[in-house]
Amino acid sequence: MNKPSFFLPIILDGEDKSSTIKNRIRKNYRHIRKWAKRSQTNCFRIYDRDIKEYPLAIDFYDGRFSVHFFSYDRDLNEASAQLYEEINQALCSIFGTTTNHIYWRTRIKRRKKEQYEKIDKQKDFFTVLEYGTKFKVNLRDYLDSGLFLDHRETRRLVASIAKGKRVLNLFAYTCSFSVQAALAGASFTKSIDLSNTYLAWGRDNFILNSLPRENNEILRADCMKFLDDEIDSGALFDIIIIDPPTISRSKKMDQIFDIQKDYPTLITKSFKLLASDGVIFFSTNSRKFKLDESLFNSCSIKEITNKTIPLDFHNKKIHRCWKITS
Repeated sequence: MNKPSFFLPIILDGEDKSSTIKNRIRKNYRHIRKWAKRSQTNCFRIYDRDIKEYPLAIDFYDGRFSVHFFSYDRDLNEASAQLYEEINQALCSIFGTTTNHIYWRTRIKRRKKEQYEKIDKQKDFFTVLEYGTKFKVNLRDYLDSGLFLDHRETRRLVASIAKGKRVLNLFAYTCSFSVQAALAGASFTKSIDLSNTYLAWGRDNFILNSLPRENNEILRADCMKFLDDEIDSGALFDIIIIDPPTISRSKKMDQIFDIQKDYPTLITKSFKLLASDGVIFFSTNSRKFKLDESLFNSCSIKEITNKTIPLDFHNKKIHRCWKITS
């Protein structure tokens, strides 16, 4: 795996200004670059469906680019050849890159029970920086990179209060919340997920940042079943992160997980593991999700979505986030 570098290309004046999409990408990148340089971050969004004719999101990962084409037609599996060529040419022209550093993904509106599978086996991993923290990413083999950029500020928020705290990370994916918390001085982190692949990836993220295994436990388990066992054990946590998928139908689960149906049980059980002065951060990417606060009379619930949307995400509905306390 490559060592993380910190080089952010400088875009010079005097370019051809006739292309609308080029102009927008340049403007967005120049704006975010100033912040990224100050914050030691080299992975961020440079285009976010700003122009109707270009239904794309483009993410920059240390000189590589992930281009997401949003299709709402299940029969349209990829961008047109014209759009593909136009965007590739724009990125190559602006950043001096080559097409082998541009990775395209199609985001199709899936049927409720459909799942995304692994799409390649190249093991093309490299390392990026987020607020100086190292993360292993892969733009070739999976639909998602291994690091959800839209939760950058949520991770920063968790890290800001993590010193000396016990942290539980449910649906941990590649453990990015846990890594940020551990680097900020958390006394203990516990990361739970059903995927051996992503948990192994998470272990690599801890190793990348020279964090000890003994204080950072990683456990493969169904989160709903884990909560029952953990409640019985009497364990308590100061910070609990809950960022579940909208729908999950893993073969390792007894039944389909549906965020809208299962969130009351998920939050109620998690609350039983919360220390007296603790906090739960609950988030979802579901556009249709509705949270009924009347179901949680013993909790204080405050939506903090505005604080957790990064400045490079123009789509402010990318996720919603709540802070839950006693």
